[in-house]
Amino acid sequence: MNRLHVGIESAMFIQSHFPALASGFSFLDNAAGAQVPKSCIEGISSFLSSASCNVGMPYPGSQAATHIKEQARKETAEFLGCKPSEVAIGPSATALTFQLSRAFSHLWGKGDEVIISQLEHEADASPWRNLERNGLSVKVWKARWNEGGRLEPADLKALVTPKTKLVAVTSAANSLGTTPDVAAAAEIAHAAGAWAITDMVHYAPHYLPDVQKTGVDFAFFSAYKVFGPHMAFLYLREELIPQLPADKLWFIPEDSLLKFEPGTNNHECLAGWLGSLDYLRNVLGGGEIGRKGLVNAYKQIEAIEKPLLEQALERLKAIPGLNLYGMPTPEGRVGTFCLNLPGQTPLTVAERLAKVGVGVAAGHYYATMPMQALGLWPDGAIRASIAHYTAQTDLDKLIAGLEGSD
Repeated sequence: MNRLHVGIESAMFIQSHFPALASGFSFLDNAAGAQVPKSCIEGISSFLSSASCNVGMPYPGSQAATHIKEQARKETAEFLGCKPSEVAIGPSATALTFQLSRAFSHLWGKGDEVIISQLEHEADASPWRNLERNGLSVKVWKARWNEGGRLEPADLKALVTPKTKLVAVTSAANSLGTTPDVAAAAEIAHAAGAWAITDMVHYAPHYLPDVQKTGVDFAFFSAYKVFGPHMAFLYLREELIPQLPADKLWFIPEDSLLKFEPGTNNHECLAGWLGSLDYLRNVLGGGEIGRKGLVNAYKQIEAIEKPLLEQALERLKAIPGLNLYGMPTPEGRVGTFCLNLPGQTPLTVAERLAKVGVGVAAGHYYATMPMQALGLWPDGAIRASIAHYTAQTDLDKLIAGLEGSD
């Protein structure tokens, strides 16, 4: 694994594991979805090629599906730092949070409060706003925009009351890349007798989640942002599961997290996700098994991304007239850059970049509150986002495209 520390050779070695990157196109919309390694593709293909079966039956194909589901739950628990009995599987982060919201709707009503941060993706905002139909009120923990959109825990502390039931805060903002102090937010929520939930969708590609360390009661992430297929996972603190009245099949026990998994899981995607975790442990993690391999992998990811983040910030700031939103320094953020060029709509810029082989996002990317706070609604902004497989040449192409050169 020493070759991972060798600059250009390192980038080429990593990119060789991602078939889509062979095209030469610069994928810099990783915040919307990461590319997948060969091991993920092979996992999906192998499952569907051998048999496409459901779980729970004694014949070989069903036993294979059962094993994949159990193994995926186990390894996802290692990824999150929790127990397998605390990991629910779902089609998307938004679907899982709406499922959780329906449970909360049976518990809370008039006079109760929820606090959401101003940096949230709507997957961690709209489900809680829906509770307003029950008479519950929603407060917004506003960011300090004069400091680049930082969330100050003291501001949250001033908002919580004995009526607060839930505090929702992102671990990394999908718009600005800001990484708030989630552990501090969870501590403030618990001191008021409330629960805390964090959106780890944009955090998990860059840092290894640790739900125990953050102290949250609920957390969720999307596998397709972490070099995997389109599916998601929800962490629920085990002792809370029986308290949550989910919409479930009647024979599912109240203390089973299966009540948050209506219908059949996508077994081929679970097989692909196991392949993505294999990639992290074996290619980046030195072949170590379990969470140790993942810890090693994310040390590599951080070492790769940090210099790219620092360089991207400096080069973007140097482009005349460019408006760069968010934290101005590498501290307190990931490599996601929200920006606009004067006199050009975000979509126009994204279209021009696509023509020179660079993919970026344009719009609000479901982060409606930050865009409104920045005065960028409804057109939004351009978003460029790196991953550990991003190469120096990708960044060069982005900067040249923004400067208008070939």
